Amino acid sequence: MDSAITEVPRLVRDLYKVVAELELLFETKNKKFTPDGHLVGSLGEVLAAHTYGLDLYPNSHPGHDAVSKDGREVQIKATQGNRGVALRSKPEHLIVLRIFPNGQSEEIFNGPGDCVWDVCGKRLQKNGQHPVALSTLKKLMDTQVTQAQRLPKLS
Repeated sequence: MDSAITEVPRLVRDLYKVVAELELLFETKNKKFTPDGHLVGSLGEVLAAHTYGLDLYPNSHPGHDAVSKDGREVQIKATQGNRGVALRSKPEHLIVLRIFPNGQSEEIFNGPGDCVWDVCGKRLQKNGQHPVALSTLKKLMDTQVTQAQRLPKLS
């Protein structure tokens, strides 16, 4: 595995340490420095690559973010929160991670994208994305995704 990828958990921890220091410096102003948007998405992609041995596509690749060793195209979504994520189209395979300040991540969903798309495909946000709650993803993972359908984590 690429040695740069193996550094990701440590670098994420360091990033959140810097965020905490900035917030402490400006706590009287109640200033927040929460990483969000593209940064969280990119962190999710590299954490997923590290965890599942994925080969990442370049930025702005249509529809998917990576390919697995067995050839499955993978859409990766990441969040720091508890609410949900949104999809633009039905992925072949979907991984959803929640990222924690300690550099670790929690697998929320790891399975075929069709069962998720069936749940969220009809609802549409103003930005053209289809939302799905993390609780829904966890339920789908527990009830509709077999172990054989999941991408295995690297040891």
